[in-house]
Amino acid sequence: MNPLFEHQLQSARRQFFGRSATGIGVAALASLLGRGRASGARGPAAGAAPGRGLPGLPHFTAKAKRVIYLFQNGAPTHVELFDYKKRLSDLHGTPVPDGYIGGKRFSTMTGKADGKLILAPIEHFHQHGQSGAWVSELLPYTAGIADDLCFIKSMRTDAINHAPAISLLLSGAQPPGRPTMGAWLTYGLGSEVENLPAFVVMTSVSKGTTCGQIFYDFYWGAGFLPSRFQGVKFRGSNDPVLYLKNPDGVSRQMRREMLDDIAAINELKLRSFADPEIATRIAQYEMAFKMQASVPDLTDLSKEPQSVLDLYGPSVKEPGTYAYNCLMARRLIERDVRFVQVMHAGWDQHSSITTELYTQCRDTDQPSAGLVADLKQRGLLEDTLVIWGGEFGRTPFIQGDIKDRKRWGRDHHPYAFTVWMAGGGVRAGMSHGETDDLAMNVVRDPVHVHDLQATVLHQLGIDHERLTYRFQGRNFRLTDVHGRVVTEILQGLPGSTRV
Repeated sequence: MNPLFEHQLQSARRQFFGRSATGIGVAALASLLGRGRASGARGPAAGAAPGRGLPGLPHFTAKAKRVIYLFQNGAPTHVELFDYKKRLSDLHGTPVPDGYIGGKRFSTMTGKADGKLILAPIEHFHQHGQSGAWVSELLPYTAGIADDLCFIKSMRTDAINHAPAISLLLSGAQPPGRPTMGAWLTYGLGSEVENLPAFVVMTSVSKGTTCGQIFYDFYWGAGFLPSRFQGVKFRGSNDPVLYLKNPDGVSRQMRREMLDDIAAINELKLRSFADPEIATRIAQYEMAFKMQASVPDLTDLSKEPQSVLDLYGPSVKEPGTYAYNCLMARRLIERDVRFVQVMHAGWDQHSSITTELYTQCRDTDQPSAGLVADLKQRGLLEDTLVIWGGEFGRTPFIQGDIKDRKRWGRDHHPYAFTVWMAGGGVRAGMSHGETDDLAMNVVRDPVHVHDLQATVLHQLGIDHERLTYRFQGRNFRLTDVHGRVVTEILQGLPGSTRV
């Protein structure tokens, strides 16, 4: 951009905020500074008061207080893991019948699906628990908690590539730039914790994977909401938050006094221009100061019983692994963090179903099941909603040469996939929805990603049509102009029990 033009734009923005000092700026300042002054702090840096969200929220009694989203980046293959179809084995190596693919759009790697060969699941399925849920031998630990889970086997989406599909599922729109689910919840319901962010993100990748999926920052962004609602990413190391520690020679008291002075300067600027991003800066400084004390305690696993560590598997003590992040998720929600987004990449098996899928399942199966079991034994599962799933499914037909088993793969499939949920007022031990006999298309109780979003918000006491934010002349919401609550999977409401 032309530097002069950019300066003019910024000047106009500053003038707008300066003239609007009696509007949004004062509201932001009041919400941020109220608690700091009430507690006798020197400056205004104490941040927003815990529990303070929008007036009138929640809209009704919530079944869940917090969410852990175990997001499997790259799209797990539903036909390999949860959606058992005997006919896939019967038709292995034969072309997909025309009636299943007519008029459907697939990724450019597949192009037209005409003539593609059916690929049978690479491992056997069995039914588990009193619910009789079908789970692959690839996921023995998940199979062991089948009666605690609600499988949604009729998920569908509009996107056929990873980043747009993830953005659609997490923010309600395929292009980046909208607020994500954790940001909406934090904006609407506020925070119940003083010394940790309300929205935390952790990422991991299986070792040795050839999956090239990238974790984009907009997967946990605040979009057009004030940036203080965006997710805070914890790194996979013993030092999870950059620049949190004081430099050598700087004591905690010195840091406190420095922050108070910086806050006083920022408050003067805020009063002059009423820019809500200045208020965000004040809150972020204060949060960082508080996290200096809370994060070391959070990451100290020395008091975790060995029996609990064993639930999550052998890599639980290794920072940056999926198992470690699952344990951190439990420790975070114990401390009243509202939304924890655990993202694990490596599920994009275009040519590695017979190799890397085993690695993905081994890395994620035990920690996912262990997290549910750990929450349950602590009494936290009842009001914690756990979600496991990716952005779409994988094709029932093969990608690659069926004669070369080592290179078997499956392409992107938006027309049907499976997620599971646990806790948070969701019915346990049930499967909702159904695909056809090739797991190609949804034939009963379809659930769009907007429906999933509406259901998550509902469980936290939010009417998805009423949680809005006005931007560029219209009211936006997480579910855009779509979405219905999937009442059939909720406790106390009529539902499905078919498996």
